[in-house]
Amino acid sequence: MRGNKAKKRQIVSDPIYKSKVVTRFINYLMLDGKKIVATKSVYGALEELSKDKKEAVKKFEDAIKNVMPKIEVRSRRVGGATYQVPVPLRHERSEALAMRWVIDSARKRKGAPIKKKITEEIISALNNEGTAIKKKEDVHKMAEANRAFGHFKW
Repeated sequence: MRGNKAKKRQIVSDPIYKSKVVTRFINYLMLDGKKIVATKSVYGALEELSKDKKEAVKKFEDAIKNVMPKIEVRSRRVGGATYQVPVPLRHERSEALAMRWVIDSARKRKGAPIKKKITEEIISALNNEGTAIKKKEDVHKMAEANRAFGHFKW
């Protein structure tokens, strides 16, 4: 590893919903630096969830919590063999994966504007179903299957 470790930047809370999670979600959704487009999409999706702002943010955060994985597998090379070693996740990494999975599964849905697709994906995540939840379960199954290699994490 070269140079110094990058400093963690402070994220400013979202001006309308007063939530850092919403801000991070907007930043993950943004393409080509078009933050206004991403912001409109996320705000529209949250508005469709609920007219009450606090309730909309609560639903959104609950959906993200449902998708957050607790553990993931990392590749470790030991003695010429590569093992998938289960590793517990920090909250930030877990949240980042959850947001990425929700956005990816929303983008893969066909035939609707992104605002509508995000809303549908959040609602399905709230109900513990959908593509993002399936991704989480697959990661957990993979970690469970490779539990025997847990002693390789160092």
